[in-house]
Amino acid sequence: MRQKSVITSRRRRALALVTLALFAAGCSDRATAQKAPAAPPAVPVAVADAVERMVPLTVSAVGNVQAYSTVAVKSQVAGEIREVHFTEGRDVKRGDLLFTIDPRPFETALRQAEAALGQRQAEVSQARATVARDVANHEWAMAQEKRYRELLSQELIAREQYEQLRTNANALEASVRATRAAEDNARAAVAAAQAAVDNARLMLSYTKIHAPIDGRTGNVMGQRGNLVKANDDTSLVVIAQIHPIYATFGVPEQHLTAIKRYQTADGLKVKAQVADQGGASGTLTFMNNTVDPTTGTIQMKATFPNTQNILWPGQFVEITVTLSSEKAVVVPTQAIQPGQQGPYVFVVQPDMKVVARKIEPGRRVEGETLVTRGLAAGERVVTDGQLRLVPGAKVDIKAPAKAS
Repeated sequence: MRQKSVITSRRRRALALVTLALFAAGCSDRATAQKAPAAPPAVPVAVADAVERMVPLTVSAVGNVQAYSTVAVKSQVAGEIREVHFTEGRDVKRGDLLFTIDPRPFETALRQAEAALGQRQAEVSQARATVARDVANHEWAMAQEKRYRELLSQELIAREQYEQLRTNANALEASVRATRAAEDNARAAVAAAQAAVDNARLMLSYTKIHAPIDGRTGNVMGQRGNLVKANDDTSLVVIAQIHPIYATFGVPEQHLTAIKRYQTADGLKVKAQVADQGGASGTLTFMNNTVDPTTGTIQMKATFPNTQNILWPGQFVEITVTLSSEKAVVVPTQAIQPGQQGPYVFVVQPDMKVVARKIEPGRRVEGETLVTRGLAAGERVVTDGQLRLVPGAKVDIKAPAKAS
């Protein structure tokens, strides 16, 4: 009986030792788990490479598009519009027929002027014949006067007879001068009649109104059947030349020195950006000679070929004047974050961990920012997902952006 009690006691001690060992092992595992927490997951981000390339040095402004030239077409004669030969809002070429005014009154006036010219020309012919007759009579009288003077010197005729011939010759000479003056008057009348014919023909030509320039027509104010006045205040149509076209803009005076320094004989390159339509390239062609003291800007003009009709008169556009180019490191603008110590970017290290790098950003150019200090070409910066990052965090590149 005693032996059975000893065996039972030994079993209890063995069971207690096993339980104690298991408890100690469980405590050891929990301590180990508390000392080594699980690593946080990698943060998904988008990245882009810092790239060194030539970046244009530009000046930006807001410009207003203006037609290269604008012509208000008016009638130079009064009358009824017989025909409109174009469609409003369409392009026309220089010399295209636009309107026809009733030509019948002017055709009648031309025929009258031509008839008067014919009459004056006949009068000139008559005056010329009269002059020829009087000149012939005067020459015959002078020959007679010479012959009778010789006879008088020989005392073969009476002096009274000679004096009568000389008086007749003098009268014929005066008659020649008078008929020549009449011929001159007739020639002057012909010139006046010719001027009247030219004027009538000119008035007739005004009944056909042609386009004075290439351009696009506006609203037609004179329709078929309307009566128009000569040089009326209201124009029949306005033509705006849009090939080429102007854009005027003001540049702050602090940029004037740089613009003058980089200005060349060929002019500076200018780009006009239109929302949802792309841009148009042109050349700086005008710079005003004074700075506006009220605004501190200087007025400039750029000329654009506008072959694609991107620019339209009256439109507001974003103007960019390219002065020169410089080599610089650029990154997408969204990669730069504001911080208490200044702007910074998250740089991805080879071990896929990020560090916060303080930088000095420069100017912005079309969605990119120049970095003047703090970043080297080839380094990768985070462009999306910065809100979940801290220095030393591991990242997972999901959608890397292409290098510029």
